[in-house]
Amino acid sequence: MKLFYHTLLLLALGTGMRAHGQMAASRFNVLVLAENGGHHVRFSAAAGKWLDQLATDSSFSVTYINNTDSITGAFLSRFRLFIQLDYPPYNWTPEAAAGFTDYIETGKGGWIGLHHATLLGEFDGFKLWDWFWKFMGRVRFKSYIPDFADGTVRVEDSTHPVMKGLPKAFRIEKEEWYTYDRSPRAHARVLANVDESSYHPDSDRKMGDHPVIWSNEKMKARNIYIFMGHSPDLFQNPIYVRLFRNAIFWAAGSSAKNQ
Repeated sequence: MKLFYHTLLLLALGTGMRAHGQMAASRFNVLVLAENGGHHVRFSAAAGKWLDQLATDSSFSVTYINNTDSITGAFLSRFRLFIQLDYPPYNWTPEAAAGFTDYIETGKGGWIGLHHATLLGEFDGFKLWDWFWKFMGRVRFKSYIPDFADGTVRVEDSTHPVMKGLPKAFRIEKEEWYTYDRSPRAHARVLANVDESSYHPDSDRKMGDHPVIWSNEKMKARNIYIFMGHSPDLFQNPIYVRLFRNAIFWAAGSSAKNQ
């Protein structure tokens, strides 16, 4: 049944757009730009299932797209929250890039970026998106752990609403742990880091100061980047689920039901 649901979700995403819930009757509307190919399809499917249930329970709507063709400023104005679900910051249409930039700079809605949102550099023939590079704390992707490692995430800023109810440290299993050419700390508010000495198995792909959750408070939009977002098993981790749930309601500027 689980595999059947995954297949249906991917087929629906393959049509370009899928909606869950009625926008007119919703507390707020969420747009999800989701990858539907490559190594992250299973994560996207698990996230979609979880998001749909949360939307039903909390009376908000979710619209899924798998490319940026429909994104314009007018289209984004319909949504209080934009979730970039493992979708990279390149191969966006010019209209989408302009609309998204305005959405973030003027605070027309909130944003959550996961995992691939920091795949910044030159990929697939596309140049670095300079604005997005600055938005993400001026980091460029350097490397990753391709054979995965478990790691301990340490909360640095428990006062931020997104970190509410999270322990001071928690374990994330089977993650890729990107490294960057620098830490975003000088240009962002870091909320959590990964303890590289906790990797199991150990890896030589380390960067020292290694933030994994941060926010760019220079932008008017409420925004949060959460690196962890590769394995669908993350949605079996109650701490990760709490983190993602907190991020949704904070970024949307809405209180959560059954908090």
